[in-house]
Amino acid sequence: MRAHSLLTTGLLAAAMAITPLTFQNTNLNVVGATAAHASEIKVIVNDEVVTSYDIARRSAFLKLQRRNGNLRQLAIDELTDDALKRSAIKRAGIRIPDSQVDAAFANFAKGNKLSAQQMGKILDQAGVTSKHFKEFIRLQIGWGQTVRMRSQRNSLMSEQDVVAKMLEQGGQKPTSTEYLLQQVIFVIPQDKRSSLLKRRRTEAANMRGRVSGCESTQQLATQIRDVTVRDLGRVLELSLPERWEKDVKGLKEGQTTRVKDTERGVEFLVVCRARAVSDDRVAQLEFSTQALDDAGGDLGKQYLDELRKSARIQKR
Repeated sequence: MRAHSLLTTGLLAAAMAITPLTFQNTNLNVVGATAAHASEIKVIVNDEVVTSYDIARRSAFLKLQRRNGNLRQLAIDELTDDALKRSAIKRAGIRIPDSQVDAAFANFAKGNKLSAQQMGKILDQAGVTSKHFKEFIRLQIGWGQTVRMRSQRNSLMSEQDVVAKMLEQGGQKPTSTEYLLQQVIFVIPQDKRSSLLKRRRTEAANMRGRVSGCESTQQLATQIRDVTVRDLGRVLELSLPERWEKDVKGLKEGQTTRVKDTERGVEFLVVCRARAVSDDRVAQLEFSTQALDDAGGDLGKQYLDELRKSARIQKR
């Protein structure tokens, strides 16, 4: 199992605690009325404030999850951790696009046999609000990516460790696929996203159908307005970005990924070349990934503990 799968298997595990049954028999008005009038600062985490309104929304969320205990204190504890995680995500330079959050929100609603609109109405009436739940989703995705990035950076084995591991396995270096990639971006300005998204998806799909290799993408792009082609260079399968990993794996030269909505607009990747490689870099990544697998889900907890120790937390 790849290391990031362990870090993201439970990506929305906390959110998934809300079952269809929980949405039933819930007093939807009391919590919402309370939250609407609360706005006092209760906790300051570094430079981020947690208000009584935030606490009321999270308390309502915990109630929908049927959590036990002092829900207000649980809410404060969770929101404090959330602030620490957000700062770490920001420092890592990770930004989760609205399109990815909206897709996760819709999938969750579908899993509860609801439309996104129906679930949004229930969340709003319960005092959780759709906005709070979507930000919760955004945080889970961003935190998973942050922990994975940090773990990979800190866990690369030394040359001696790699040699020792290879000797354990009979001296054989692992093999991986190396991809030479191009990225085709159909740019959409943020203020025009809602009006242009559908059209740009169609344009991207049409161009993708005409691409036969990396030699043709630049010329095809010049025929369409606001299209950027980037050469991403060589990328090992083990180092593929999580967002594109499943789409790229297994593709051959000249093939493309499916069209995907991103924060920049609409994109797809073109495989210029795909070849099997076996070298020291592959061995280092492969064996380091195995070490991360052994560490499992403790990585996020360890990092959060470090963040707490160095944080400035004031309670009012």
